[in-house]
Amino acid sequence: MPEVPIRLLLIEDNPLHSRLVQQLLKADAQLHCEVEAVERLDQGLTRLSRGNVDLVLLDLVLPDSQELETLWRVRLVAPQVPVIILTGLDDVKLAARAVESGAYDYLVKSHLKGASLGRAVRYTLGRARARGGEWDSPMFRLAQQQFLKASQYMNLDDNIRQRLLFPQRAQMVSFPFFRDDRRQVETVFGYRVQHVLTMGPTKGGIRYHQEVDLGEVAALAMWMTWKCALMRLPFGGAKGGVRVDPTTLSKSELQRLTRRYTTEILDMIGPDKDIPAPDLGTDEQVMAWLMDTYSQQVGHSVPAVVTGKPVVLGGSLGRREATGRGLVYLIEASAEHLGLDLSGATAVVQGFGNVGSHAARFLAERGVRLVGVGDVSTALYRREGLSMEALQAHVDRHRMLAGYAEAEEIEHDELLELDCDILVLAALQNQVTVENAGRLGCRLLAEGANGPTMLEADEILHERGVFVLPDILGNAGGVTVSYFEWVQGMQNLTWTLEEINARLKAILLDAFQRTLSRARREHLDMRTAALIEGVERVTEAKLLRGLFP
Repeated sequence: MPEVPIRLLLIEDNPLHSRLVQQLLKADAQLHCEVEAVERLDQGLTRLSRGNVDLVLLDLVLPDSQELETLWRVRLVAPQVPVIILTGLDDVKLAARAVESGAYDYLVKSHLKGASLGRAVRYTLGRARARGGEWDSPMFRLAQQQFLKASQYMNLDDNIRQRLLFPQRAQMVSFPFFRDDRRQVETVFGYRVQHVLTMGPTKGGIRYHQEVDLGEVAALAMWMTWKCALMRLPFGGAKGGVRVDPTTLSKSELQRLTRRYTTEILDMIGPDKDIPAPDLGTDEQVMAWLMDTYSQQVGHSVPAVVTGKPVVLGGSLGRREATGRGLVYLIEASAEHLGLDLSGATAVVQGFGNVGSHAARFLAERGVRLVGVGDVSTALYRREGLSMEALQAHVDRHRMLAGYAEAEEIEHDELLELDCDILVLAALQNQVTVENAGRLGCRLLAEGANGPTMLEADEILHERGVFVLPDILGNAGGVTVSYFEWVQGMQNLTWTLEEINARLKAILLDAFQRTLSRARREHLDMRTAALIEGVERVTEAKLLRGLFP
């Protein structure tokens, strides 16, 4: 059966360049392309509107369009068709903005060779196909675009860049568990993804949520890789999840589900291979069940197989509050950099789970006035300040903020736009978008959640002078104390809470200063600077280890 050719649309106004590109593609033995070439953008858009185009090679400077507007117009007409920029503009900032806007690659004509063009086409088509189905997640697209933006600023070697775009290992399972009536069997999907195996064992949490998919877990694993590298921890990034709503499960159902999921991923995890931890929808009790199930299978107790477990089973002091505590350490450092006096400053906290509630408490202890707070049930505002003790007591009784009487109830969207000095994002992803970024009322945006800010919003915040503590730095306290727990477990040692907090603060502040110095030196936003710090370390390790065989 003959191979189906790749239908490629070349939008290029220079006839010499057009012929050269077509000759290079024709000479590539690994590609079988049918190239259709047009000279103007309006002709290209008309062709795209008819469909049946697999990939676009796009010049940015055309008779009827200039620079990024050219890309935006193509994406508007054909958002699902992958685009490779092929331009004479050798501008790293433009390249970064192009991949940020959805381009799959950015090639400069003066550097163009047949091998690089052919590989760009093959890799782009491979990524586009992989993004379909389970991989097609907004979070995974965001994580990849953030990495691609950083790689443009770094001029990262293309071999490394392509290698890091997808995880090294991913396991997807479906498995059953009994509901309490023993008549109903529920079947759910579970995942475990290991992004990079180069740095040592992989490390990452397990989340239970009704919208978990492979793309989301892969994005979280990728962010964990950069986070561990930024903190200089000896781990690669991993993540796991089960697509289930844990709030609908009894404790016995949750235990059965956890134990069955553990047996499904048993070959992937281990204290020297991959160490899970709690995440959204899981806690230290879930980690205890996971540890016990693993230990039953290997025939002896293995506390170091998980972190975030109860202290009596080898857990670490300070682990439960580590993410929120670490975020506040970094807020203190950021406030000092900005000349902001925390005593009397105002804060809004979105999310009142483990991270948000602890961050709010530690901020209140430093004299910060909490004027707004929200969770999935409601958003609350009180200009004079909210009592942390009263809020926590209400949540302890009712499990959520809804019904709290000592504050004004507002819309969730309004919460992010309240005037405040500090906005803490400790809920879910994609909260700050291009639509609301211009209306945020904060001076300092501290990300305790993963992926709460869309890439397009970053530029708006940067232009407005909002100082952003990016997620891979801001919420790194959890994995750092997880590392401490793993070390204590492997060595059968116990550290005091004072030792743990001192070590945590030292590691976080070192990462903050390195990130801030790079951002100033290279005129970057904090997120890109943090990503480059992490990616550089992973790149160095990969190059030193080499390629087998």
